[in-house]
Order: sequence, then C-alpha cells, then structure tokens
Amino acid sequence: MTTIAQSRSFYAKLMAAQAHSADPRLEEVFAAVPREAFLGPGPWTIVAGKGVIETPSADPSFIYQNVLVVLDADKGINNGEPFLHAMWIGKLAPRPGEAVTHIGAGTGYYTALLARLVSPGGTVAAFELDADLALRAKANLAAYENVAVIPGDAVTSDLPPSDVIYVNAGVAAPPPGWLKALKPDGRMIFPWRPAERVPLAVLVTRTEKGFACDPFMRSWFIPCSGASVASLAAKIPTRDQAARSRSIWLTADKLPDRTATAIFEHVWFSSRSLDARPRG
Repeated sequence: MTTIAQSRSFYAKLMAAQAHSADPRLEEVFAAVPREAFLGPGPWTIVAGKGVIETPSADPSFIYQNVLVVLDADKGINNGEPFLHAMWIGKLAPRPGEAVTHIGAGTGYYTALLARLVSPGGTVAAFELDADLALRAKANLAAYENVAVIPGDAVTSDLPPSDVIYVNAGVAAPPPGWLKALKPDGRMIFPWRPAERVPLAVLVTRTEKGFACDPFMRSWFIPCSGASVASLAAKIPTRDQAARSRSIWLTADKLPDRTATAIFEHVWFSSRSLDARPRG
C-alpha cells in the first residue's frame, strides 16, 4: 500500500519537474505542504473535462495528482491545476526575504507554498475577495506567521511594495496600482483575458527601463471582480497581437504609439522590447 507520505513525495517530484526550476526548495515545499489541509473534508469533487467525479473516499492520496479540486461549485471556484502553479511559481522564483502579494488566494494552498519559499525573512500578503474563502484561508494559514490574509478587493486596495505579485484571477488589463507596487526587479504573473479568445499568462518584470512583459502560455482563471471587463473604448488585441506584446506602459507616463498591441484606460501593451537583462 502506498502511504500518504509516498504519494506526496512523488507528487512533489512531478511538480518540481514541471516547474523547470533549478531551485531544489520547490520540491521540498510541495512535499511539505499537505494539500488536503486546504480543501476541506473529503471525499473531494474533482473537475474532469466538462464534468466532475468524486474521489472514492477521503484518502488524500487521490488528490496528489494534477487535478482540479472543487472549492465552491456554485461559484465555479477550484483549487487550481498544480502543474500550472508549479510552472508559474518556478518562473517567479521567490527567494528568502522577498515580499509577495498573492491576489486571489482562495483557501491558501499556493499561499502556503509561497510563504515557505520566501522564508526566512519574507512575507506574503494574501488578498481574497470572497468572504467565505478568506475565512477558510485565515484558518488554514494560522500557523504561517509570515502570512497576512486580507479579506478585501486587491483592485481597489493599495498593494504593499512587492518583489512578487501572484495573480490568480483573470483581468482585461492589470490595474496601474499593481504595476506601481512592484519593486525594482519585481516580478508579476497574471492571467490576461482582454477577450474570450485571448487567454494568456503574462510574466511582467520591472526593469530600469520600464515594465517588460512575456506572454508565455495559455491560461484560464475565473474573472477578477472589478478588472475583468474592458471599456468600449479599449483596443482589444487579437491573439497574435497579444502574444507579440513585450512591454507594458502606464498611460500617465507615456501615450500609446504605433507599437501598441492593446490599449486600455490606464495601461497599454507594446510590441517593443525593453531588452531587459535576464535574471540570474
């Protein structure tokens, strides 16, 4: 019989391999954080294609796979695809001592992983708009002294200065406050959904020259309340235009030019590269 420890250990190896990260701590944190502690009591409902199935029992071994576990069926909220999150966290490369802002923390599973990766000395501000999920996250993360769960709206709130911003809700465009909250060399990943036909994950890096961006994969998340619908005046990109975006500009700093691939009220995307230095 496979033990829970063995299941979690193998799952952690899969996640580390998917992340393509040289940081051995990634496997360690996936092995150390019990996923079941953030899902509520089993059996659990698993999203499978366009349907759902229930695990045969409350044995946690069933959820140590690359599966979506339902958190709130009525609202379409799940725990997220582990492979995707492993890849995103690997790209962000959180380091000890860094300040992380997690937007759309859900019940706190990926928040816990981030909290371990920035320890010692780092902090995580975890925003969750849904009141019930925020309460669950606060209880689930009670043992993590470097995490503050904020039951509020990350779109209208002032974000703390952040080395990493991890967004788990789809936006038509990132609010200016998110970009401004990035520290020098800060990184942000967000699901860019300017239109139904354009679901992309974007990595943003704040450089001396501005905000470099890299649309690196397809992704889909539930909409971010208050930031998921573009105005009628917006220039919505095609999939090709979105994929060619290489920088983001605040309209207050620079007006859109002929390189614009997408234009929104306060920010615009450009095909012009900033030639950002690669991270070491």
